[in-house]
Amino acid sequence: MEGRLIPMKKLFAILLTLAMVLSLAACGGGDSGKTDAPADGGAQQEPAQTPADTTGGDEGGEAADIRVAMITDYGDITDQSFNQTTYEASKAWCEANGVEFTYYKPAGDSTAERVAMVEKAADEDYNVIVMPGFAFGETITEVADVYPEISFIALDVSEGDVGGTVPGNVYCAVYKEELCGYMAGYAAVKLGYTHLGYLGGMAVPAVQRFGYGYVQGVDAAAGELGLSDVVVEYVYGNQFFGDPDITAYTDNWYQNLGVEVVFACGGGICTSAGEAAAKVPGTKVIGVDVDQSFNLDAAYGEGVTLTSAMKGLAATVNHMLDEVAAGNFANYGGKAEALGLVSGDDPSANYVLLPMDTTQWGDGFSQDDYKALVKDMFDGKVTVSDDISALPAVSNITVNDLGNIK
Repeated sequence: MEGRLIPMKKLFAILLTLAMVLSLAACGGGDSGKTDAPADGGAQQEPAQTPADTTGGDEGGEAADIRVAMITDYGDITDQSFNQTTYEASKAWCEANGVEFTYYKPAGDSTAERVAMVEKAADEDYNVIVMPGFAFGETITEVADVYPEISFIALDVSEGDVGGTVPGNVYCAVYKEELCGYMAGYAAVKLGYTHLGYLGGMAVPAVQRFGYGYVQGVDAAAGELGLSDVVVEYVYGNQFFGDPDITAYTDNWYQNLGVEVVFACGGGICTSAGEAAAKVPGTKVIGVDVDQSFNLDAAYGEGVTLTSAMKGLAATVNHMLDEVAAGNFANYGGKAEALGLVSGDDPSANYVLLPMDTTQWGDGFSQDDYKALVKDMFDGKVTVSDDISALPAVSNITVNDLGNIK
C-alpha cells in the first residue's frame, strides 16, 4: 500500500530483474515466450475471480490495493474445521470484493516450513496474510518485523503464543470456547443424555477451554434436572486427526461403556467419533469450530450430529478483511481480542454459538430455551469459568479424567 517501505530482499530482486532486462535490451535480445513456473514448496494457487467495477466498497478504493493469502497450519483446506472454514471465508470475501487471493500449504508441520510460506507470499506481493491456529505463534515472532508492510490476521493465536507482545502489524483473535462448550454440554443433558464423552485433540488452551466449559454445562444442567447419575468420560487423543487406535477407543465408549454422545473437539479427530457412533444406532457426536453436521451426517449417518460448538471464524475473517480494505487495520494491529458474546437477543450474532438450523432441538431443550440460556450468559446470570489450570470442580456429576489415549 501507499507509503509502505519495500523490504531489502524485495528491492534487491527488483533491481536485479531490471538489470537483466536492460542487459537483454542492450544485446538486442527478444522475449523467449516462456514464463517460469512458481517454485515448489507448498504454494496452492487459487486466484479469485475479479468482478468488473468492484473495489470492495470502500471510499478510498483500498480493496484494490490488497492481495490476500491464507496459510494453513498443519491441516489442509478439507479438514472440515478450522482451515477449511478460514479458507472458504477468505476466498469468498476476495471474490466478492475483486481482490486477488491464494492459499499456501506448508510442506510439513514446523515453524520453519510455515515461515517459508510467509516468505513465498511476501515474494509474490501478498500484503494481507490470514493464519488460522495457535501453531502460527512462533512464525509470527519470526516474520512480523521482517515484513512490516504485511498485515497479519491470526485466528486462535493468543498474546502468549507470540511471546507476550503482539506486533503492530498483527491482529490476534482468540475465542471464548468455554462458552459454546458450556452450551453444548448443557443442551446434551437437557435433551436427555446422561452418559457423555469428551474426546479432545491435543491439550492446548482452546481445546481445554472447550472441554472445561462442556463439563460445566453438563454439571449445571444435571443440577437443574436433579440428576445424580450423569457421567462424563474425559480424554485427549493427543493429535488432531482420527485413526484406528482412537476409533477403537471410542468404540469401547459407545459399545461397552454405554456412552451416548461424544463431543469430538480437535479438527479431524471427529472422524473417529463418527466412525464409532455409526456402529451403534442412536448414539451421537457433537461437532466443533463449525457446523459439522453436514459432513458428519453425510459420512456416518443422517442425524448422527447432535449439535456443534461453533466459533465465528467466518465472521472474524469477513470483519477484519472489511477493516483492512477500508484502511482501518491500524485500529486492530498490536491487539489480541477474546471474542465471545456480543448479543443477548440474537444468538447468531455471537462469536461462540450453537447452530440454530441443525441442532436437534427437543422438548427438553428448544430454540427458545437456547435463546434464554444465551441471554442469561450475556447478562451475567450464568457464568462460565475460563480457568484451565485444572478440570473444573463439579457438584452433580462424575467426571472420569482419562488422560491421553496416546
